[in-house]
Amino acid sequence: MPNDRKINSTAACMAFMLEGCEMKKVRSNSRMYNRYFLLDPDMHWLRWEPSKKDSEKAKLEIKSIKEVRLGKKTPVLRSNGLSDQFPDECAFSIIYGDNYESLDLVASTADVVSTWVMGLRYLVSYGRHTVDMVEPSQPSLRTSWIGSVFELADMEKDGHIDMFRATQIIKGLNPGMKESRIELKFKELQKAKDQYGEAINMDTFVEAYCELCTRPEIFFLLVQFSSNKEYLDSKDLMLFVEVEQGVEGVTEDMSRNIVHKFEPSAEGRERSYLSIDGFTHYLLSSECHIFDPQHKRVCQDMTQPLSHYYINSSHNASLLEDHFWGSSDISSYIRALRMGCRSIEVIVWDGPDNEPVVYVGSSVASQLAFSKVLDIINQYAFESSEYALILCLVAHCCVPQQKVMAQHVKKIIGDKLYVEPPNKEENYLPSPENLKGKILLKGKRLPPSSTETEGDVTDEEEGLEMSRRLGSDERDHINGSGFKRLRLCRELSDLVSLCKSVQFRDFDISKRDQKYWEICSFNEGVSHTYEN
Repeated sequence: MPNDRKINSTAACMAFMLEGCEMKKVRSNSRMYNRYFLLDPDMHWLRWEPSKKDSEKAKLEIKSIKEVRLGKKTPVLRSNGLSDQFPDECAFSIIYGDNYESLDLVASTADVVSTWVMGLRYLVSYGRHTVDMVEPSQPSLRTSWIGSVFELADMEKDGHIDMFRATQIIKGLNPGMKESRIELKFKELQKAKDQYGEAINMDTFVEAYCELCTRPEIFFLLVQFSSNKEYLDSKDLMLFVEVEQGVEGVTEDMSRNIVHKFEPSAEGRERSYLSIDGFTHYLLSSECHIFDPQHKRVCQDMTQPLSHYYINSSHNASLLEDHFWGSSDISSYIRALRMGCRSIEVIVWDGPDNEPVVYVGSSVASQLAFSKVLDIINQYAFESSEYALILCLVAHCCVPQQKVMAQHVKKIIGDKLYVEPPNKEENYLPSPENLKGKILLKGKRLPPSSTETEGDVTDEEEGLEMSRRLGSDERDHINGSGFKRLRLCRELSDLVSLCKSVQFRDFDISKRDQKYWEICSFNEGVSHTYEN
């Protein structure tokens, strides 16, 4: 756009059109011609040049315009072979004359289109008197409001407030804006006017606010739905809410309620006009969030058994890059927990100096101390959710280091660890509501009938306990499955309560013999098999 002028008002649109710009004029034969379009100084005519036509013919009277259409809304712009050459947002059409002819134009950017559309619509609606808008003698709805804000801050009533106070006011109206940016804008405007010092007058304050606090994409969205004005009336707002927001059954009362809730100016609220500032507040409010605001908090019934819910799960959680490759890094656990994972896998191996370490097979060179991993999990476990965290321990350690693991778990996790034995009179797991703030260990467990301080379990899943409940043929099939067996110490086994891992054979066996506190794990291949 010429001189990179920021379009934040109808007056700015007029100034832009008076200066003019190059656009493509589309003929009915689908040919396009570059022409320079500009508004006559008297704002009665739209002209274009160069043209083979007589200069008196290469113009269009503003009062003959019936409609200004945004996008490819005429047969010429929708014609075959032409429509694909430019995006919809870069086209607009001027419908004019008693025969409703069209002047079809293509601009370089959507911003240029929006500027012309807003300016022309305003001229069609209000006519010649808008010449005063370039240097407006009457304040607009917006400038009246921000001017009243300035007057309230001008305690001395001398027409000035200090820069610090002016900066704080604008920041208060736009909390996300940096103070340094506001101060820089004041200094830029003062320099352009040969004004210096800490005193800010009303004109500079209003100009700074309008330039800083106008989001172009929101301004041009308002333009599309505004009936040729710098604000949305109740009918304009009804159309926006229905067409753009997809709300059915919109009424004027609903529109007026939106205005009264979000419009900052008393005049706008009284007249049911939503200014650019009120429109911005509305679009940034929870009423326009793409997600249901109710879902900012847990709104589902959380009193069902734990197994009735889906959760986010992180496997090979220590890997920094992806599920299979990359180095192990402690920040991976922080990221997973902050993203809401409620199941975290920790693969533990024998480490030096009798201290267990965490890594995935491909990341053996980047080992993490098991105790450090527990520290991080304990610190971030409930940062994003208060509901139970399942800690999936995959221990490939010798018995002495398993005992060290158990000591670390009890010392670091402490009272957060859920160790109450399952209630055998129950048939379902406790609910997430009942397990708030608790960490559950998922892992191998020795048979309850065993009195030994250690025993054998399978390396992949502990199918031993399940096999005790099966018939001889089924038991022989499991025992001959080829799983590597390892020793498990009693200290680590006793920390597993509601999430005991068992081997899955089939759904019938699980339905018949599996206890509610036992969990089966599936790799991707097996999961796809059952899925299909």
